[in-house]
Amino acid sequence: MAVVTCVEDLRQAARRRVPKMFYEYVDAGSWTESTYRENQSDFERIKFRQRVARNIENRSLKTKRLGIDMSMPVAIAPTGLAGMIHPDGEILAARAAASVGIRYTLSTVSICSLEDIAEHVGSPFWFQLYMMRDRDFVGRLIDRAKAAGCDALVLTLDLQLNGQRNKDLKNGLSIPPRPTPANILNLLGKPRWITGMLGTHRHRFGNIMGHVKGIDDLTQLAQWTNDQFDPRLSWNDIEWIKQRWGGKLVLKGILDVEDARIAAQVGADALIVSNHGGRQLDGAPSSIRMLPAIVDAVGDKIEVWLDSGIRSGQDVLKALALGAKGTLIGRAHLYGLGAHGEKGVVQTLEIIAKEMDRTMALCGYTDLSQITRDMLLPGSYPTAHERLR
Repeated sequence: MAVVTCVEDLRQAARRRVPKMFYEYVDAGSWTESTYRENQSDFERIKFRQRVARNIENRSLKTKRLGIDMSMPVAIAPTGLAGMIHPDGEILAARAAASVGIRYTLSTVSICSLEDIAEHVGSPFWFQLYMMRDRDFVGRLIDRAKAAGCDALVLTLDLQLNGQRNKDLKNGLSIPPRPTPANILNLLGKPRWITGMLGTHRHRFGNIMGHVKGIDDLTQLAQWTNDQFDPRLSWNDIEWIKQRWGGKLVLKGILDVEDARIAAQVGADALIVSNHGGRQLDGAPSSIRMLPAIVDAVGDKIEVWLDSGIRSGQDVLKALALGAKGTLIGRAHLYGLGAHGEKGVVQTLEIIAKEMDRTMALCGYTDLSQITRDMLLPGSYPTAHERLR
């Protein structure tokens, strides 16, 4: 087995082992993919200040977010179809997160269900909610998350309809997938994936199938799902969700200062600066570009986190230096999952932790509480009033 030194190594392995339609579902953005690309390139423009002759013994990445102790300021973001990247993918990723001491977030449109994670992982995790037209189903979904032991609910606000994801359209990624000659030929080259899928019964959306009347097959599920994402979602719905949930509430998909101020006013415990990994509005700014302005506007009123574009521990530190209290990784953990299953997700998390530790040391710091913009080279990072060139 090749030596794995970084997340990019895992991405390359996942590309070889995961069927193209599912790999490109993960590793692509919407329209021209400009926002998808800038999520990473804007991180790359930010530079560290290298400091020397500072005591860097006894370093720690431990933190507390939402009152929860974590081994590092990273959680796994909700990602749909993880169970098609690797058989039983959500279970494996949740196990990996628990073993490392961080939280896993299960997507509404996961393959494995809430009950699967609760049964096979046995540690607290988070649940991500999409608002559906069927409020009775949403209410029952929230109740199931409580019963499964979830200790935070993540409400996604930026997907009332899907962005146009051209690679998915070209690959025939639908429910059920289109068996085109190109897809069949590609699948034949992925024997490990096929064998794994034949060895599990989890091939459908576990949080939906069996919980909605009249949905008995994937065609009916596709129609129901297309009709259910609710374009009427508004800030007024959050109070109902808060009351039904009764626990920690996180709002995901904030990319504008005005929206951040509203999020802080509606009583959420945290917000996530996110553009859905560049999968929704192409041409929107990168998450890291908008972070300083949002932190400046609301940072003392609500915990501000960030996702989209994080591929390394250095990216995590850059987000923390610009005011984020925590981060989430989506694609990065899926690369590990596609490459080596549970072991690959653990590898991803260990790589990120190691990169954080070494970078923090070489910048002269020993604890996350010490990290501010002083860690970064002036002029290389965006500010509340000045964006990256």
